[in-house]
Amino acid sequence: MTIRFSLAPASFFFLVLVPIYWMIAVSLQKPDSLAGSIQLVPADPTFSNFLFILTEPDWYWGYINALIYVSLNVAISVCVAIPAAYAFSRFRFVGHELLFFSLLMFRMMVPAILLVPFVQIFSALNMVDTYLAVALAHCFFSVPIAIWILEGFISAIPVEVDESAKVDGFSTFRFFRHILLPMIAPGVATAAFFCFMFSWVEFLLSNALTTIDVKPFGGIMTRVGSVMSGHIPLIAAAGVLGVVPGTIIAIALRRHLAQGFSLGRTN
Repeated sequence: MTIRFSLAPASFFFLVLVPIYWMIAVSLQKPDSLAGSIQLVPADPTFSNFLFILTEPDWYWGYINALIYVSLNVAISVCVAIPAAYAFSRFRFVGHELLFFSLLMFRMMVPAILLVPFVQIFSALNMVDTYLAVALAHCFFSVPIAIWILEGFISAIPVEVDESAKVDGFSTFRFFRHILLPMIAPGVATAAFFCFMFSWVEFLLSNALTTIDVKPFGGIMTRVGSVMSGHIPLIAAAGVLGVVPGTIIAIALRRHLAQGFSLGRTN
């Protein structure tokens, strides 16, 4: 039994770390080094692929574009989710439970299902190839999970806290800013992290809603991969750089995320 449990984490790390190591190893090879076989230990490692991406406008603007619409998505989703989660936590109405759990149904929907409606709607509004269009499309999937996460944190706060704030003369805005937000900070960090990661790795809607000006790095990787199939190290280097933002955010918010994962819906 002990051996079985010890093999489980070993298998997990093998399945996760081997592809990452392969991607890093390939990204350090020269473009023409894959004509023969893949070198898991590069004989002559080079950073030329990374330098090319970081100095070529078409490439690095792909990352900047993604960061802009991802940031918009996180900001909008969290700002909408906080009051909505508070309402779900504090008020009961007809269909409350049905409406609340239906939020998860929206989150479980495949983005491809809404691809055509989103393209048609934003085309009619002349918003295709804009940051806001991609951000709003992603909000459709990010807001439900953010509400679901934050509702658990707010429900853990006694109602007496709200009543005491009213007695002390706090306005709704002051209550949210000075009392509620500090108390649910781990939940906000957790919700923001999930919103960021969904928007960062979602390429279908972002590619369909962009053409040239705000094309994300995922679309550039796909385009380059189709016309430069032999340039695998460049694609691998782009993938390595794509992992960096999420890693930085996870490290920066590790304390809040740890509290959010340990509390949240378990309260």
